Amino acid sequence: MARATFEELLEAGVHFGHLKRKWNPYMAPYIFSEKRGIHIIDLNKTVAQLDQACAALKQIAKSGKKILFVATKKQAKDIVETRIKPTRMPFVTERWSGGMLTNFGTVRKAIRKMTSIDKMGEDGTLKTLSKRERLQLSRTRAKLEKNYGTIADMTRMPAAVFVVDVLKETIAVREANKLNIPTFAMVDTNSDPRNIDFVIPANDDATKSIAIIIDKVVAAITEGLDERKATKEKTKAAKDAKVEEPKAEEVKAVEAKAEVKTEEK
Repeated sequence: MARATFEELLEAGVHFGHLKRKWNPYMAPYIFSEKRGIHIIDLNKTVAQLDQACAALKQIAKSGKKILFVATKKQAKDIVETRIKPTRMPFVTERWSGGMLTNFGTVRKAIRKMTSIDKMGEDGTLKTLSKRERLQLSRTRAKLEKNYGTIADMTRMPAAVFVVDVLKETIAVREANKLNIPTFAMVDTNSDPRNIDFVIPANDDATKSIAIIIDKVVAAITEGLDERKATKEKTKAAKDAKVEEPKAEEVKAVEAKAEVKTEEK
């Protein structure tokens, strides 16, 4: 697993925190110093915390479970969407709908409704409706897609939640905590890390900082998915080999019988 280096993080500006007067005292263990009224994050601790988080995320991905990414702030939306989409992990980059986790059953109903509208379009049912009804369904579909389209494949509760900005995604963190879902997060100096299981102290405002952290996380998840795929292929090959073994034994038995008959003649 590729390890983030101190130099990489420094170049990306991961160490820049917020103004001293905006700090959260619970972030003190992760602060290295203060320069010109701005707190500087200890990148040595960021490297260690990021490695720990990546190792855990890799194992979750390897187990075949889902990790839900939440990043609705402007700087993080595009980064998360483009990086996470290839992993097929669910993500939320628009508004977090209250109850998305704690009221998951209702969310699944909304997703099923979106799917049913799609099926109506495929089987031609939509064409039998009036223009007004089609317009209403189209608007409903667009709204559902905006709110739940990126989590449509999340058929069960995620095994973990990854948040880019703890302050921005307070509701998501609270819901995950309530359901005892492990939380991973980029935590800046103005945030409270106490409700986060895997704290990654980092600048959560700069695009470069967000990008490098997400890149490392995605690399770990991809590695876990690749290992899962390799294990499956190995298991399948082993099963196929076991099926072939009896066939080989049967051939040998037939050959042995043929030899016996030849000798009798």
